[in-house]
This record gives sequence, C-alpha cells and structure tokens, in this order.
Amino acid sequence: MTRNTVAVIGAGNVGATVASRILQRDLADVVLCDVVPGLAQGKSLDLLQSLPLIGSACSVRGTESFSEIGMADIFVMTAGMRRRPGMSRLELLKKNADIVGDICTQIARQSPDSIIIMVTNPLDIMTYLAFRVTKFDPARIMGMAGVLDSARFRAVVAQRLRVSAAEVDALVLGGHGDLMVPVVSRATVSGTPLRQKMSATEIAELVERTRNAGGEIVSLLKEASAFYAPAEAVTTMVANLLGDSRELLTASVLLQGQYGLKDSFLGVPVRLGRAGVQEIVEIPLELAEQEALHRSAEEVRQGIAELDQVTRAV
Repeated sequence: MTRNTVAVIGAGNVGATVASRILQRDLADVVLCDVVPGLAQGKSLDLLQSLPLIGSACSVRGTESFSEIGMADIFVMTAGMRRRPGMSRLELLKKNADIVGDICTQIARQSPDSIIIMVTNPLDIMTYLAFRVTKFDPARIMGMAGVLDSARFRAVVAQRLRVSAAEVDALVLGGHGDLMVPVVSRATVSGTPLRQKMSATEIAELVERTRNAGGEIVSLLKEASAFYAPAEAVTTMVANLLGDSRELLTASVLLQGQYGLKDSFLGVPVRLGRAGVQEIVEIPLELAEQEALHRSAEEVRQGIAELDQVTRAV
C-alpha cells in the first residue's frame, strides 16, 4: 500500500514531537530533516525503535540534506530561530525569512504539488512568505496557530471552570500575536454560552491569558518554548488534510474578500481536506470582534511590510 509522506523540517522539540504524534496516530510515513549533524537521524532512529511498541505501520527516517527527502505530500515547517538577547525583531525576521525562503524554494522545486503547514514565527508573515516564494495555489499554504490558540483558550476556560476541555467549544481568530481574537460571542461550555458561566471581568482575564500563553510557558521553561500543544495542533491539521474530514478549524490562510479583508494571511475558520483548504467559513461576529479582527489584520500587514524591507523581492 502506498502511504502518504509528511516531511518535518526542523528536528527540535516541536518538529520531533510532531513526528512522534504522526507516527503514534499512524497517519503517514515521516521524514525528519535538520541541518544539525546527526540530530534528525538520531531522533528518527529513536522513533523507529518505538514503532513496534505503538503498533504503527508507518516508517520514519532522518536526514541533514533536503534533497534526500524526496517527494512529500505535506511539509511541516518548524525550522527557524528563537529571538536571542540583544537581537532586534527585524533581525529575527530577516534570519527566519532567509531560512524559510530557502527551504520553500527547494519545496517548490522538489515537491510542486505538496501542501505546506507553517509553524515558524512570526507565523502569519512566514506563511505569506511561503506563498510568495513557492507561488503555490493558496489552498496549499496554511499557518498552524489558530488551532493552537483555540486549544489554549479552551484549556484556560476549562481549568477555571473545573470542567473537561472537551466540554468547551471556542475559536480564536486573527494573527498569532498580541492582537489575536478569541471569539467570546461563540464560546460555549456544554452548549451553554460562556457569558452565562462567567462575568465579563473573568472572561477578559482568560482572553488575556490566552494571548500570553506562549510567553507564560517560556517564562517557566527559561531556555525553551512550548512544543507539546503546538505539535498536537499540527498533527490535528495533518489528520484533517489526509483524512478529508473537513472539521471546522482555525488556520492562517489567504483571504480574498472574506471578513472584509483582502490579500492577507490571517487565522479564520476553515475546513481542510486532501486538496488543502477546502472552504473558508465566515461566521457571524459581533461588531467589536470584527473590529478586533481588522486590527489584527493590520498588524500582520505591517509585519509583511517589514518583511519586504529586510528581504529582497522574490
């Protein structure tokens, strides 16, 4: 039987955990790629030796060379740098743009029919860069953050109310940053609107905690950032793409008039399938939520303008 192949670019905490979760769920063969000598090979060997125990029929291998990946159906981009002390935001943007741009050039040449899931930050801007470099159909380029941010919102609500996260239904739209938009008007707990369960002040506290969730984890780990939840978010997207399930998720995709926005990558509700983004779903938003979404889009547009300043035109 011919199996799908997912290539994970970057074998750090996020990339290696993505590979592990894909194998555990028996979704696809995995190729792990990292320029650090031995890193992808060592982690892939470790994962390979776990397969008999988890009962997965998938295969996994590691490589330092992009050319050795071969054809892949989905590329998960986790490669990139974290911001270091003394590094400006523009310096980080330039370095990650160089990394992502080079890899996307190789993806377009080697697997022109593939789908790209962007994880590298600044996520919405790097998703735009992947689209610009590859010139792929926009349905095959998407950023991960909305699934992650929505999960974080659901988790903090569940923790506060002491209920199962499975009982909480909520979406977070917008860019993956300080101006993300938790859609409070649609959030429910066991079918009951969240506003009937909490005061406006309590909800505002949880919205703020959702926005700061990544930074809260970094402050605790010191030398690392979140990886379990981001990896699970990516795996959920891969499962939806390969399973053609068309579950309603949030992903950063190219908008062409939806929500009154155009030529912008932003997190909105979508349905994914074998061809990529099958549908962009427009949900009713309150006026304040619409305005917040447009402010978030403007922040992403400013980031794209900065990207154009630090990179040569492609």
